[in-house]
Amino acid sequence: MKLITAIVKPFKLDEIRDSLSEVGIMGLTITEVKGFGRQKGHTELYRGSEYTVDFLPKTKIEVAVKDEEADSVIEAITKVANTGKIGDGKIFVSSLDQVVRIRTGELDEDAI
Repeated sequence: MKLITAIVKPFKLDEIRDSLSEVGIMGLTITEVKGFGRQKGHTELYRGSEYTVDFLPKTKIEVAVKDEEADSVIEAITKVANTGKIGDGKIFVSSLDQVVRIRTGELDEDAI
């Protein structure tokens, strides 16, 4: 089992959710986060004053999948999230040792 964590631009969330539904993914977790990579923030003007935005808003998507589904999930996210511009985000893949569905007590792949 894999935990796929994608950090993407917030306006891509609906498209990514639709793309994941098309490949059969029914559940995911979303978190609004802030961060920066190569973008290193930017400068904005507000009421005549200039200020620096160090951390940019991003959306973190987490999806637990069976090993054989991981590549299709990564492809679905990459295809939709790619704008070709800096700041498109990253995808991290981690191994899951155990998953437990609290309501039923199902374990591992049955719990996904």
